[in-house]
Amino acid sequence: MAQGGSIVPFAGWRRLRLLGESPVRQALRSVGDRVVRLAEDVVGQDLDARIAGIRTHLNEVGHDPFGFDPETSRYALAVAALLHRRYFRTQVFGINRVPQDRVLIVANHSGQLPLDAVMIGSAMMLDADPPRFPRSMVETWTAELPFISTLYPRLGQVLGSPENARRLLRQEESLIVFPEGARGISKTYDQRYQLTDFGLGFMRLALETGTPIVPVAVIGGEEQYPSIADFKPLARLLKMPAFPVMPQMFFGMIAPLPTKYRLYFGEPFRFNGDPDDDDSAIEEKVWLVKSTIQSMVNRGLRERKGVFI
Repeated sequence: MAQGGSIVPFAGWRRLRLLGESPVRQALRSVGDRVVRLAEDVVGQDLDARIAGIRTHLNEVGHDPFGFDPETSRYALAVAALLHRRYFRTQVFGINRVPQDRVLIVANHSGQLPLDAVMIGSAMMLDADPPRFPRSMVETWTAELPFISTLYPRLGQVLGSPENARRLLRQEESLIVFPEGARGISKTYDQRYQLTDFGLGFMRLALETGTPIVPVAVIGGEEQYPSIADFKPLARLLKMPAFPVMPQMFFGMIAPLPTKYRLYFGEPFRFNGDPDDDDSAIEEKVWLVKSTIQSMVNRGLRERKGVFI
């Protein structure tokens, strides 16, 4: 394959170039600027300086090849900073263990909505020095969702394809990967913090590109949207992997519960081997990563005093 590889884009991101200035867009920008100023006052950091400190590969129209738009991400970071520091009151441990160059950040997945990815990304932007802007590899089915297929690329998210991952790692980027996929994020409450099967793709990618893997345990996500059941008929109708039935629904609540997040970054793994090995050989390496994360999760659960404190 040629250096960098081809890109698998979201279907909607190229429409962004057609969006000119409009009164609505100007009004949204004004609101966004106010949110940025509020977030900077609350978290005590210059968000523009943090964004300016990240490595980017922008083209002549101000986007990267995947559609990343720093201006949109500026507003998103402001919201994420408020969630990270005030709403979820996230505690971060061991973030200095993350290498400065290419890295796969591999974590347990939970919470029905990917706020765990938002909290990991916020920690990398606000708590790491220098700041890092990690990319999330998102499920391919999200490319079919209205609005999401346009918003996600602007925020730097990319479809979870091997081609995209190789391209980003060759640019020395950091990638957030949830090997449990939809199985992990859609767990019901009785299965909380029990890791499901990991896919093997992230390990083959790490071996192919010589990329270290940093295990991350996320505590707090399972309780933000506790699911008591999966309404499979509706999930099939909506072409979603799951449709969680959550107590918040019965009270008209759409916001996540204000659980306290804890992020534990472990020591990097550096694996050697053939990325084309049989599944059994790859599974041994994957098991080591998964068991490490499960142990970190178990330790984090023992250390916390409660779900909200």
